[in-house]
Formats: sequence, structure tokens, C-alpha cells
Amino acid sequence: MKNLLAFIIKDLGLLWTGIQQTFYMVGISMAISTLFGIPLGVGVVVTEEGNILENKYINFILSAIINVVRSIPFIVLMVALIPFTRFLINTSIGTTAAVVPLTIAAIPFIGRIVENSLKEVDNGVIEAAQAMGATPWEIITKVLLPESLPSLILGLTITAITLIGFSAIAGAIGAGGLGDIAVRYGYHRFETVIMVKTVILLIILVQGVQTFGNWLANTLDHS
Repeated sequence: MKNLLAFIIKDLGLLWTGIQQTFYMVGISMAISTLFGIPLGVGVVVTEEGNILENKYINFILSAIINVVRSIPFIVLMVALIPFTRFLINTSIGTTAAVVPLTIAAIPFIGRIVENSLKEVDNGVIEAAQAMGATPWEIITKVLLPESLPSLILGLTITAITLIGFSAIAGAIGAGGLGDIAVRYGYHRFETVIMVKTVILLIILVQGVQTFGNWLANTLDHS
């Protein structure tokens, strides 16, 4: 029992710092990317042929943005964005700097998830709203988004888990967080115990996010 307690307590301060940095990176990038990703996904859907704001040119541009950014591996995107990150916050190293590529990587990811969620809404509901004289804005805010909310929550949960993985990658090149601890202490210093603890914490973190997302989606699903 004493050995187990010692195992848990050892490196607790270091790991707690890594957890805080991971939450910081994922939390801020998740909030900003959701703010931009939802309108992006909505824009793709409503500008499609036959939809309420049909515009093939805007639809092509929005779809191209999603496809291009999602085609770039995150590690490559991080490196490519170093000048832009340095321009925004005067540094390309550290936890705050990692928020920039994490956010840019997540925006098109959320956009595609929103697109898929909105397409699950029954066309009959949209047609009924149009028949009652609803404006495009009312259809988006009172029909499309509310009807697809449980699916959107599950999609955002997937995004948050993906960002946790990306934050670990970012940590490997100096962004801080659990990934940085795993590489700097676990790998470079051959401290297997720290590596194992980091992996366990990441698993717990991901499972916690997934469980909460599932619960919230089920709670909001009134179908």
C-alpha cells in the first residue's frame, strides 16, 4: 500500500502542471474553433444547391477551405504556421503559442462535423418552416441547429479528444502539457514511470471527455 501511495505521489507536481497546460491549450482552442467552425459548417450546408441560401461560389470556397486545411498533417501545419504564430503573439514556443495551430486545425474539423450533423435534419422539418414563412436565419437558429444539437455535441466531443491528441504532439516540440512531459522526461531521460503515468492520465482525460459528451448528448436528445 505504501509503495502504491509513493508511486502515485511521486512526480505529482510535474504531472499536475502538465494537466493544467493541456486543459489550457485544449480549452482555449476548442472555444475559439467552435466559434468559427460552426458558422463555417452552417455556411457549407445552407449554400449547397437547392438549400435555403444556395450559392455555388461561396459553397466551393468554404468547402475548399475545409478540405485544404484538413489535408495537412498537424505536425506539418504547426511548423508551417510558425511565422503566423510568431506574428500574433511574438513567440512560436510555449503553451499559448500552441493554441494558434490547434485552433486553425480544429476549425475545419468542426466545420465538417457541423455539416454532417445538419444534413441529418429531416428535410420535411425545413420545408415546414419555410411554408410558415420562416426566414433563412430563423431556419438556421430555430430548426437546423436545435434539431441537430445532440449530434453536434457528439461531434464536438470527438473534436475535443482529437485536440487532446494534437496537444500531445505539440508538447513534443516544446508546447508544454502532458506530451512535453512524456517526451522530455519519459523518453529523453528514460524515466519509464513518468511515461506510464502520462499515458494513464491521457487515457483518463479522454475517457472523461467522452463520458461527459455522451451524457450531455443523451440529455439534450428529446427524440
